[in-house]
Amino acid sequence: MKYNILRLVNVQFVQKRFFKKAQVRVRFAPSPTGLLHIGSLRTALYNYLFARANNGTFILRIEDTDQSRCIPEAIEKIQNDLLWSGIIPDEDPIRGGPVGPYMQSKRLEIYKEQVLKLINNQSAYYCFCTEKRLQLLRKEALKCGQVSKYDNRCRYLSNDEVKMKLDNGDAFCIRFKLFSGIECFDDLIYGRIEYDVAQREGDPIIIKADGYPTYHFANVVDDHLMQISHVFRGIEWQISTPKHIMMYKAFNWIPPIYGHLPLILNSDGSKLSKRQNDTSIESFRKEGMFPLAVLNYVTHAGGGFNNKGGAHYMDSYEELIKQFDVSKIKASSSKLSPPRLLEFNKLEMSKLLKNEKNNKLFIERVKKLVTDEFSNRQTDGSLQLDEHHIISVMKWAQNRISKLSDLVAPNLAFLWVIPTESLNTVQLEYLDTLKKLSEKLDETDLEKFNKAWINSYLKEFCNEHKISYSTLMAVLRFILSGLKEGPPVAEMVEILGKESTLLRIRRYTS
Repeated sequence: MKYNILRLVNVQFVQKRFFKKAQVRVRFAPSPTGLLHIGSLRTALYNYLFARANNGTFILRIEDTDQSRCIPEAIEKIQNDLLWSGIIPDEDPIRGGPVGPYMQSKRLEIYKEQVLKLINNQSAYYCFCTEKRLQLLRKEALKCGQVSKYDNRCRYLSNDEVKMKLDNGDAFCIRFKLFSGIECFDDLIYGRIEYDVAQREGDPIIIKADGYPTYHFANVVDDHLMQISHVFRGIEWQISTPKHIMMYKAFNWIPPIYGHLPLILNSDGSKLSKRQNDTSIESFRKEGMFPLAVLNYVTHAGGGFNNKGGAHYMDSYEELIKQFDVSKIKASSSKLSPPRLLEFNKLEMSKLLKNEKNNKLFIERVKKLVTDEFSNRQTDGSLQLDEHHIISVMKWAQNRISKLSDLVAPNLAFLWVIPTESLNTVQLEYLDTLKKLSEKLDETDLEKFNKAWINSYLKEFCNEHKISYSTLMAVLRFILSGLKEGPPVAEMVEILGKESTLLRIRRYTS
């Protein structure tokens, strides 16, 4: 059963919390343990669109409490990927905000203060079990074919025993008390969820031995203190939500409304992973994908939108905000379709090229792309990177490529660098003919130097000199591009321009 989001929000208005501030506040809370991939981007996007559609606030919070897995540069990369995507937080570690800090590693004093409340109301307890004992419990469970879980031993220590161990300086963590019984909640996407978490798990650790909170504790505390009204996160966290709701009750807090997003799978049905470079936002950026194309790619995998135009229409940011409807999100997993991304990117590229105001964007990106790819050719001055050439290439290539990185593929490298291949015996026989051709082309007015005139003239030239048109074109193509197959020669000449065309011919005829 699915729920109308407006009805659920209205129900929440009667609660004490919403009498004070009836505002939508959502968050995207990634862990900086790897690159941002397409699944995480979907979570960020849906939270962002929900906030914008409801005149709410979108927060970026970095959950870096698992210090052993954090990658130092990952935080900056996540922020850059979001900025590139057009998903701009209202509050984050850089901009700050009224409920910061927005990095969990800087909120340790807050967690220490809050966990003492649970200790004092007997919802949590100190656990002194050693790793050796916990390993023995795991081995015994495995031996008996049972699910491994903590046996809650330290829950039953007396106050005197706890005091003695603390006074002795024994190492400890803090665990939350789970109680048997079905905990239920209404998921905005999956409907009524009921789960008895205590049957499957022992009491979970909420503060680790190093003083850092676990995800389960930190996200509950932060969501409450940051006044989060709705939590949209991946389906993998749905099984933990009853546990989180228990913690809210232990604090006597009102939990947010939850909606768990179904899995997005690779095209082969396998799960996405942070270790997959081909689904990371960074890889899309490097390949020359455009932000709006990637966002449309995401919105076509999993629902939440009308998508009436299919893969032949791109929704703008404004249209995505207007269309987004939680009730339209599919509860089933969906597969990515890489060809659809290429189609979207092609559409966006053509759209951007129609507006001359975007020329600078293309010039800068193509220059970097070409110089990075052909860095060994920069010192010899052979790279053809003037602004007019770049824009001419883009307009010529827009129907031939799906992403900017295609511009430096082997079959299009001739657009930027002079080929260095040697001529074979047959091709060498045409050098005198090519010398005459270059002299004629040199006399041609620049205004005439277009595909139609070039094509017509080359045919006349072959008739005049009684040589095979197809053979001459094959030799010319090789000299201009180093390719045996490729675009028509007249197109090559037009796109390279008069100066570069003559330079390439004269390399062999001079």
